[in-house]
Amino acid sequence: MNKGIDKKKYKKAIDYTFALHSNQYRKGTTIPYFTHLASVSNNVIENGGNTDEAIAGLLHDAVEDQGGEKTLKLIKKRFGNKVAKIVEECTDTKITPKPPWLERKKKYLSGMKKSTQSSLFVSLCDKLHNATCIVNDYQRVGRKLWKRFNASSKQVYWYHNSLYKNFSKNLKGHKILKKNYYKIVNEMRKIDE
Repeated sequence: MNKGIDKKKYKKAIDYTFALHSNQYRKGTTIPYFTHLASVSNNVIENGGNTDEAIAGLLHDAVEDQGGEKTLKLIKKRFGNKVAKIVEECTDTKITPKPPWLERKKKYLSGMKKSTQSSLFVSLCDKLHNATCIVNDYQRVGRKLWKRFNASSKQVYWYHNSLYKNFSKNLKGHKILKKNYYKIVNEMRKIDE
């Protein structure tokens, strides 16, 4: 369990994250992107994460979506080396425009074995929220969901299944999170059929 979150530092991160992502929305929706970031961070906190992990949960997409290397340097300056390291390891590209989807995902998967435990933990919280949203949105809108992605439903399932295998192999502890991710990935397999 966490020993408490540094609320002052966390509030600073919430404000910074909101400013960075205030004009961004979840793919194909009118849902503010910030809600995803808050959900990931909340999942980190509820599963025993520390302040740096919780802040990295808020900022995990900042580098790939909001400025690349320049944003990473700002994160390091504002929130320290540990947060910056987690964010960097959760990032699948620092390049704009982003390389093709499959290329990025394969590179991310191959780098997971070198990632820190904190980075894997934050990544699992992120991927669990993403996968849950995919399954729920599929129930709401059906196959139209897949138009939001730069990948087919089979590729999206392949990616999440591969992530699950990596988390199982490389992330210590977090049995409940891994179990929940396994369940949601199996739901994804069913909607992919």
